[in-house]
Amino acid sequence: MFTHLFFWGFFILVLCIYSLVYKQNKLRTVFLLAVSLFFYFKTSGLFILLLLFTIISDYNLGKQIHNNTSISRRKLFLTLSVILNLSFLCFFKYAYFFTESYNQVIGSDIKFFNYFAQFSNSVLNTSFSIGKVLPAIGVSFFTFQSLSYTIDLFRKKIEPVKSIFDYGFFVCFFPHLVAGPIVKANEFVHQIYQPYKLSKFEFGMALFWIINGFCKKIVADYIAVNFIDRIFDSPNYYSGIEVVIGIFGYSLQIYMDFSGYTDMAIGLALILGYRLKTNFNSPYKATSTSEFWKRWHISLSSWLQEYLYIPLGGNKSGGIGSYIAISVICLFMILLSGKLWLLFVLLIIASALIIIALLFKNVKQSINTNINLMVTMLLGGLWHGSSWLFLIWGGLNGIGLVIHKFWKNSSPFKNTNSIGIKFILMLITLTFISFTRIFFRSNSLETVNIIFYRITHHLGLDVFFDIIIGYKTVIIIMLLGYIIHWIPEKIKNNYRQGFAKQPLSVMGAIIIFVVFIMYQLMSGEMQPFIYFQF
Repeated sequence: MFTHLFFWGFFILVLCIYSLVYKQNKLRTVFLLAVSLFFYFKTSGLFILLLLFTIISDYNLGKQIHNNTSISRRKLFLTLSVILNLSFLCFFKYAYFFTESYNQVIGSDIKFFNYFAQFSNSVLNTSFSIGKVLPAIGVSFFTFQSLSYTIDLFRKKIEPVKSIFDYGFFVCFFPHLVAGPIVKANEFVHQIYQPYKLSKFEFGMALFWIINGFCKKIVADYIAVNFIDRIFDSPNYYSGIEVVIGIFGYSLQIYMDFSGYTDMAIGLALILGYRLKTNFNSPYKATSTSEFWKRWHISLSSWLQEYLYIPLGGNKSGGIGSYIAISVICLFMILLSGKLWLLFVLLIIASALIIIALLFKNVKQSINTNINLMVTMLLGGLWHGSSWLFLIWGGLNGIGLVIHKFWKNSSPFKNTNSIGIKFILMLITLTFISFTRIFFRSNSLETVNIIFYRITHHLGLDVFFDIIIGYKTVIIIMLLGYIIHWIPEKIKNNYRQGFAKQPLSVMGAIIIFVVFIMYQLMSGEMQPFIYFQF
């Protein structure tokens, strides 16, 4: 974890050796590849074999895609890459779920057997359960990165890398390896062959992003441990108003936790001479769901848009790919429910929609222009995990995007410059996003039901001021977090650049002071970054 002292000892050692090789492109690439593989091994142990297989297979498939002139053969090798990557992703995220769901639907008693765990136990003397899937840290991130390379080669957007060492470095560069941002090949590969370049100002900005991310993570852990985790773990013990505060608190926590990681990743990569793209752009300033998803987890949103949404037809029409994707999602729904009768319900709904679409052209057009949006958000939900909660969360956000799509054409506020109206729209968007996250954060649908019951039946407005006094420190920190988030971007740029322009001694003093203050907020062991689980 970037917040552990052990990591900074590791990074300083890396920098000491890097200072000897950074001027030689090939040598620095091989060195950083070795460092990244060591980093992943310390993070995930035997799963380094999965990472190495991904690197070797996609590098060679990429060569075949580039070298072949036959479009059918190029498609064949791209298809192999897609199947291999998605198969690994599905196995490590959904294999146990599929087995359990199949047993529930069919009434069988098939036992899941993890050969990967058995191999680890016999070779490395580990003691993993062979009846469960081991979580492969970062698999959702590095498979998407690797896929972007073969797809971009197929589209002829990039030239192939010069060696497998270059490709391995692109896939597993350690700052972004385990939790993003997701790096697309057309944004990164060319940097491998550029000479090292880092100005004093850029170094100052790198330090700013690292300390900024560190502060976000410490504050996120503080409000989680002292308030939010308690609410979501046992919502039936709290009043509705406490639950509502916890919901908005979780929106702040997940933003500070995840953007804190990527801020630090961007800073670390910049010190090493590589530029990663911004992953968050003050998402809670958004005045609509559409704008929110252009500001939140930008690397995933843009990946899904470029490699899923647009190839499916974008907002123009739904093709065969769209309906295959919908079929896959329906299969997940049947398996999640464990009920075979849901298949017949879904078939009836699909038949009814087809008949209506044939009778009414407007309905058909509406389905065709919005189906890809829903598919993208639903698959984005399933990317996070095999659960009704993630599927519902993705579906609600998809519905929010579709509603805004219709609303923006007739909205009386679409061209408004009123700060008051924009602030109200911002709060409405934040409220909608925060309440969809009830499904994202809760452990079960039962927890979701309890949360909504507490809000609707036991709001507790009579104890509002007692709650404010009782949790004053946490609430003040949360309010400050939102206020800082809402500061105009121009002011933020000024103080970022002001920090970066200071002498190194001043920057060092500021960092020492900030770290000292932040450690006063620490309570117990630091929490893992939330997106490590994905």
